[in-house]
Amino acid sequence: MVSILQVVQNLMHGDEDEEPQSARIQNIGEQGHIALLGHSLGAYISTLDKEKLRKLMTRILSDTTLWLCRIFRYENGCAYFHEEEREGLAKICRLAIHSRYEDFVVDGFNVLYNKKPVIYLSAAARPGLGQYLCNQLGLPFPCLCRVPCNTMFGSQHQMDVAFLEKLIKDDIERGKLPLLLVANAGTAAVGHTDKIGRLKELCEQYGIWLHVEGVNLATLVLGYVSSSVLAATKCDSMTLTPGPWLGLPAVPAVTLYKHDDPALTLVAGLTSNKPADKLRALPLWLSLQYLGLDGIVERIKHACQLSQRLQESLKKVNHIKILVEDELSSPVVVFRFFQELPGSDPVLKGVPVPNMAPSAVSRERHSCDALNRWLGEQLKQLVPASGLTVMDLEVEGVCIRFSPLMTAAVLGTRGEDVDQLVACIQSKLPVLTCTLQLREEFKQEVTAAAGLLHVDDPNWPGIGVVRYEHANDDKSSLKLDPEGEKIHAGLLKKLNELESDLTFKMGPEYKSMKSCIYIGMASDDVDISELVETIAVTAREIEENSRLLENMTEVVRKGIQEAQVQLQKANEERLLEEGVLRQIPVVGSVLNWFSPVQASQKGRTFNLTAGSLESTEHTYVYKVQGTGVTPPQTPSGTRTKQRLPGQKPFKRSLRGSDALSETSSVSHIEDLEKMEHLTSGPEQDVLETSSPEPHPGSPTLQDTEQTGALQNGAQRPEDDRPQVEELESLR
Repeated sequence: MVSILQVVQNLMHGDEDEEPQSARIQNIGEQGHIALLGHSLGAYISTLDKEKLRKLMTRILSDTTLWLCRIFRYENGCAYFHEEEREGLAKICRLAIHSRYEDFVVDGFNVLYNKKPVIYLSAAARPGLGQYLCNQLGLPFPCLCRVPCNTMFGSQHQMDVAFLEKLIKDDIERGKLPLLLVANAGTAAVGHTDKIGRLKELCEQYGIWLHVEGVNLATLVLGYVSSSVLAATKCDSMTLTPGPWLGLPAVPAVTLYKHDDPALTLVAGLTSNKPADKLRALPLWLSLQYLGLDGIVERIKHACQLSQRLQESLKKVNHIKILVEDELSSPVVVFRFFQELPGSDPVLKGVPVPNMAPSAVSRERHSCDALNRWLGEQLKQLVPASGLTVMDLEVEGVCIRFSPLMTAAVLGTRGEDVDQLVACIQSKLPVLTCTLQLREEFKQEVTAAAGLLHVDDPNWPGIGVVRYEHANDDKSSLKLDPEGEKIHAGLLKKLNELESDLTFKMGPEYKSMKSCIYIGMASDDVDISELVETIAVTAREIEENSRLLENMTEVVRKGIQEAQVQLQKANEERLLEEGVLRQIPVVGSVLNWFSPVQASQKGRTFNLTAGSLESTEHTYVYKVQGTGVTPPQTPSGTRTKQRLPGQKPFKRSLRGSDALSETSSVSHIEDLEKMEHLTSGPEQDVLETSSPEPHPGSPTLQDTEQTGALQNGAQRPEDDRPQVEELESLR
């Protein structure tokens, strides 16, 4: 038994070294242990005598149903407990089919073929719900009818009631049977509630079954409930999820419904005679007794207060738009970062006016979506107890959702966590606004720079993406470029060595496999021109160095071959010079003793810089290795920008220089002149005072100057230019 439990523990925890930051197990309180105890207790109860087991199951099921109906204000209802959250709706659909088609038990699907049923779902319903219902009921997909949301008036996440009525009339004219309508009391995305009262009147008029689901149904336990949510108590059925609301693990979901025919409910599967099905309510029965009414109300009230607290705090934060339907009772807060465009109305908070170009609107939309996605991921890491969710809405774009009803009880979210969340949002706003402002400037600078290509990546939240186009780059190809990848890898290394506040990473292009440099968020004013210039110059230098290394092998090989030929020719000349007698072993030694040959040692040196062979005679005569031809200086792309002490790269040192006074400018120039005098003064004094005597064997200064003039006569007028440029750059 110990070994089996050890195996289970290893399967639960797995390799903890792979994910050290992930929580091993959910935070379970006493109420969680009570719920888990219900499962093991139910297994023991199932071994009782059948008569005792029947009485006990009936008592547990009736008590739990009665408590839930009273707590959630659903009078005279029945309860169905299920593990899968959508399973209750599937059973309700079966009940509606058996209720509307009296001959369905006898004729089966022939009845449905003659008069096809129609199930109406909102466009804001959770994804996959319609497909699940069709798979469970064996119905074709045309039996589903998607009802759009409001477009002109009301919330854009509420079902359009007028359009729904038009759809119902059209289906009736085509010989179809409107069967069931699924309404939302808190949509899965933003938590908006449909007009359930108006939908109930429409369903009663056409004989349609009304089912309601959503997170806002939890507010029915509170003293104040909005009228739209309160209307859900008059519907035909509703699905509740008390597990997430109350922080109870492994607790089943509950579907409350009203129906008078027990035979149809048994056929539909809402009631069962199996002991295991009835014992599903035991964990919830134990948890409800442990919490009591006050405990249930306190937990749901605490979650709603967290939402109100965050909502009130976000109202005071600039550049944050809140998508809330009812400010007084909405338990879900959805917000997003926005930046007001030049042609937008401040009242609409960043919604562009119609006269703006569609391309500009789309570009700004993608930029804000990427920034909101980055903001959501950052907040989830900084405040994990908040339980935030990043989602992509069809109209608004990427938003961040805070739904404490689904997460607060499990994660233990407190008011301090909400305050920390607001503080983190405020700390990230300068980074978001600064990055968004610098994006267009970065695109213009990259477009104007030679050899650089700006890459539009809608999913990258940073300043931008740039790619260096080398000489052998095939622009039409989308395949992986090994040479470009090598250049970008070296460029990434050089940029990271600068130790700037910007983050750089390398990855494939958005639409191809070519490597690019991704530049991250900017927390302060960045000199974009210097950044782009540095990228272009560094990439160009890396490309030139790589070409030099590639050509070095061929140059060295040719130099060695040429040296071998020259040495062989020199050896033949030496043999002709010395004669044949000196090559005979004994005779040559005697002859060399009487008349030695004054032969100089000849060799060859290979100058890698010039790529030429030189004789070693100068080295052996003067005991000094010659420097060869001095290569010309590699022209640099730009002058290096002088930074103040402690200033990091790519920072604008004189921000707002137009507003500086003349006195401050003069004093700044005087400080630079003092620094120039202190650095250059001692060297000039040393050069003037130190005049060492020339060596007897060494050439005089006059000879040296004449020789240098002969060798570098053409370069003499340019010698003073680097000094002038250095002085200008220092100033």
